[in-house]
Amino acid sequence: MNGKNLFNFGPVLGYYFRKNDPSRKNNFNMKTMHFINKLSLAMFLVCLVVMLFRYVL
Repeated sequence: MNGKNLFNFGPVLGYYFRKNDPSRKNNFNMKTMHFINKLSLAMFLVCLVVMLFRYVL
């Protein structure tokens, strides 16, 4: 593992901003799972920014 791949946020941003795929089935459970995943990733990133901000100050 090298340092270049450590800060590769492309897949994360792609997960947040991808379009709906019409060929995929979309039921309530899948929508709920994706919402919870996006929410937990957002909370993690916000906490990471807060921790870095506190560390700098």
